Amino acid sequence: MSPRTSLLVLLGATLAAGCGAEPSTSGPRLGLEVTINRAIADELGAFQVVVLPEGKSRRCGDIQRSCLAQQVKPDEALLLEGADGKKARALRFNAGLNSNGAQEVAVDIPVGRDYVVVIEALSRANPPRFLGSSCNYLESVSGTRNEPLIAAPITLVGGECDPTFAP
Repeated sequence: MSPRTSLLVLLGATLAAGCGAEPSTSGPRLGLEVTINRAIADELGAFQVVVLPEGKSRRCGDIQRSCLAQQVKPDEALLLEGADGKKARALRFNAGLNSNGAQEVAVDIPVGRDYVVVIEALSRANPPRFLGSSCNYLESVSGTRNEPLIAAPITLVGGECDPTFAP
């Protein structure tokens, strides 16, 4: 069995009050749904996904105050692989929400325990601007079957920090 498993990330933007679509669950994939606020819908250009080990030792409230790249050393983040084969410690996905406000992306992450999944909302500007983030504790990732993780809403903070995560 492979030491890595797929994390299927369902990025759902519930742009008004209410619930998004149910994340899918099948095989070793983990569904994840993220909620954003209507205020940033027009500015939203991409999502950046980062997975950190030692989740229980991290405080999500602190993580969400500014760009993650300014808070952790690049080698602290797990090496991820996107569906296109690209490997990086932070994977970016262009925002392409469907009519239901959802977006699916596949990410391979190592099988393991005690993670924090951070999803940052980035602006369309060049260079991108940090809009806010969602921080989620993930107890474990299995090589077989993973239950969906409903992500915390993206906390809007905005900021002039550089969200670029070193390779």
